[in-house]
Amino acid sequence: MRIGELSRLSGVTVPTIKYYLREGLLPSGERTSPNQAQYGEVHLQRLKLVRAMLDVGKLSVTAAREVLAAIDSPGSALHGVLGVAQSAITPRVAASDDDNWKAAEDLVTGLVAEKGWHVKPTNPAWQAVIQIMATSRDLGQDDLAALLGDYADAAERLAAAELAAIGRRSDVDSQVESAVLGTVLGDPLMAAVRQLAREDASYRSMVGEA
Repeated sequence: MRIGELSRLSGVTVPTIKYYLREGLLPSGERTSPNQAQYGEVHLQRLKLVRAMLDVGKLSVTAAREVLAAIDSPGSALHGVLGVAQSAITPRVAASDDDNWKAAEDLVTGLVAEKGWHVKPTNPAWQAVIQIMATSRDLGQDDLAALLGDYADAAERLAAAELAAIGRRSDVDSQVESAVLGTVLGDPLMAAVRQLAREDASYRSMVGEA
């Protein structure tokens, strides 16, 4: 198909497709003349993946390019691609040396040890959790720290279910793409579902019993 047909099927404008080509988010088509190229189902699927990462996952172009490069690397290991995707969606946090940060660091380190999780302190999510705990402590709000174990339990069950779903896919390429989408889209999905659940819980406790 030509770029116009690719645009029609994907719902992505031609200028945007050309931008993705320039930025390395979309592989080049098969050149048929100096000014014409042919595209296939691979390009259509990649366009859908790019749009999911940029529009729904809210990744930057740079972060999306890094994730796609990991997907396209020959012999990519699922665990490694997951790490790249996780790093892409998690903002980097600078450590602090104040008392709240140190207390939060001890709390998170203790949680990881208690759960027996095989994770590294270099994981940006580790620092992100510490920052959240330190911020809540600084504000004199201990509720989040008290609920950290509940968050961890829920996340552990969800992560196991996600990996099981990925494992049921028949081929490695499909598993890798599923892992990336689950990582990039999973966080906003969890946040949205949590808001629905909180509205229901609020209604039941504050309105439904009134």
